[in-house]
Amino acid sequence: MFDPTTKILIVDDMMTMRKIVGKACKELGFTDLVEAADGALAWQKITESETPFGLIISDWNMPNCTGVELLKRIRASQKYSKTPLILVTAEAEQTQIIEAVKAGVSGYVVKPFTTQTLGAQIEAVHSKMKAA
Repeated sequence: MFDPTTKILIVDDMMTMRKIVGKACKELGFTDLVEAADGALAWQKITESETPFGLIISDWNMPNCTGVELLKRIRASQKYSKTPLILVTAEAEQTQIIEAVKAGVSGYVVKPFTTQTLGAQIEAVHSKMKAA
C-alpha cells in the first residue's frame, strides 16, 4: 500500500464528492490530502506544488478541464507522466472506460463506491507501480 504520508490530490467539481473521497482516504490512513474543484485548478496545484503528488483521484465530468483531459496533460508531461491517477466517475460505459485506458489511467472506480472499493483500487494501482 502507498505510504500513509503520500500526498494525494482529490479533484471533483462537487465539494460533497471531494469530502466523500477525502473521508474514504482518511479512513484508509492517508493524512496529506489536497483538493481541487476542476482539472484546470488541479493542473495548477500539480505544477506549483513543491512536494510532488504521489496519487491523484479525479472525477471525470468537470467544467474547464475534465478528468480525462487532466490525465492526458499529466501523461504528456515529462515531469509528471508517472504520477498515478484514478478516475472516480459515474461513467461506466465501455467506450469511456476504453478511452480512459488509452489515455493511461491507472485505475477506475465507478460511483457510488465504498471505502473498501476505493482502497482496493488504490492497492491495485500501487501494486502495478511496484511491478513496473
